[in-house]
Amino acid sequence: MTAVDPVIEARFQALPLRDLADAALHTALKLGADEAAVRIERIRTAHTVLYDARPRGSDDLVDLALGVQVSCRGTAGFGSVAELTTAGAARAAEYAVAMAGAGSRAGSAFPPADERPAGHAVWSSPCERDPFAVPAAEVVGLLDTWSTRLLAHPVVAHVMAKVTVARENKYYADTNGSSIVQQRTRIHPQVVAVGERSSGGAASMRTVGPPTARGWEYVCGQGWDWNAELAGLPELLAGKLAARPVQPGSYDLVLAPSHLWLTIHESVGHATEMDRMLGSETSYAGGSFVRPGDVGSLLYGSALMTVTADRTSAYGLASAGYDDEGVAAQDWTLVDRGVLVGAQTDRRTAARARADRSTGCAYAESARHEAISRMPNVSLQPDPAGPDETALIAGVENGLYLTGSDSWSIDSQRRSFQFTAQACHLIRNGRLAGQVDGAAYQSDTLTFWRSLVAVGNSSTYGTFGADLCGKGQPVQAAAVSHGAPAAVFTGVRVVDAERDVPR
Repeated sequence: MTAVDPVIEARFQALPLRDLADAALHTALKLGADEAAVRIERIRTAHTVLYDARPRGSDDLVDLALGVQVSCRGTAGFGSVAELTTAGAARAAEYAVAMAGAGSRAGSAFPPADERPAGHAVWSSPCERDPFAVPAAEVVGLLDTWSTRLLAHPVVAHVMAKVTVARENKYYADTNGSSIVQQRTRIHPQVVAVGERSSGGAASMRTVGPPTARGWEYVCGQGWDWNAELAGLPELLAGKLAARPVQPGSYDLVLAPSHLWLTIHESVGHATEMDRMLGSETSYAGGSFVRPGDVGSLLYGSALMTVTADRTSAYGLASAGYDDEGVAAQDWTLVDRGVLVGAQTDRRTAARARADRSTGCAYAESARHEAISRMPNVSLQPDPAGPDETALIAGVENGLYLTGSDSWSIDSQRRSFQFTAQACHLIRNGRLAGQVDGAAYQSDTLTFWRSLVAVGNSSTYGTFGADLCGKGQPVQAAAVSHGAPAAVFTGVRVVDAERDVPR
């Protein structure tokens, strides 16, 4: 880089990025690589935690490394170093080419799909106030205020309040002529209130305010009303403490977006990753029942189900300008009116699936890791003519209304699953009739999505997500957002997960 871009952290731009990249790429080509790419990344993560309004712990960690990805006669190789010198960069390239050679002898050759060069580009996620520039006293003061406010309620016995902030600075260059600088910032405040039951035991209620790609302005109310959510938390906790056990049976479910996002993540997002569909990703979290040949024909859900994928949406955790193979961010459709029409690919899985190009889903947790296929932002679209949330609930005679994500499990093929919620309200004759305890719904992915009978309009839509989605061996974490409207699913099996679960 010849000039400092004011959007990107100056300390990152001060590194000899171009010199390091040139050393790595030159070495890779000299040793026989057909193409090569280098990533130099600085990942900074900080946590602050208070328990009952008293500081419990904090940290501020930085990971700085360089990684080299090569392709030699169709075989991939990867190497990384923490030493940011030209000698270290060359050594990473040497290791990557050696690994490609070992893979070639094992017969694993498969050239990546073609991709046009990106040229020089700079991209940054939105951030109005740098969270790493906020004084520690201000961070602790805010969490203390939140905690003290909750502890003033008789129903609240304990409070855990925390905030996590992260920043990724990335420099990518390849032998095709791409040179890309990116910066991503994200933040995740979270508060958990705990209450004690008179009969013994405890229950907790967690804020559903999601992680997001913003700066410190987020905790100050931009993008989420934290004051309103904290004000309502004690009442929700009291209802949970007094809730009677759910009666197992078949129910119509009204799922709020604060809950539905996780069901989308597990049963649609992971199931449509092409490496799982091809059977090449099974070791950590299983494969997928979906096969490449299902694209264009599989009836995934009802005609009300349209799911999109993107790495471009504002404030999306998976949004970026380019992926870790230099592929420009895109948006596309995964499910169109119930029919599977797309999938998520990186350059190698795109080639294996005979696609023209990658959808730009290559991502690595840091430069210490090889880029693998990772989920973009995956969202269920609202119905422009659909009802609001009150009308959705009014249309249900015997059902449950679920908000907030909690526990989940799903089988190794992304079919049979179980989910619970932060809060579960009984619906009787179109009205909420108090919270119930222990409710867990079970279904099969296709059966569940085909039971979708109503989708809310844009007024019911919300974006949530996960900042620590795990995948791969060794495991890597990635952040991803999911948008959803409120939606109704009919005839879903519900069990009492806290007590005897019927077989």
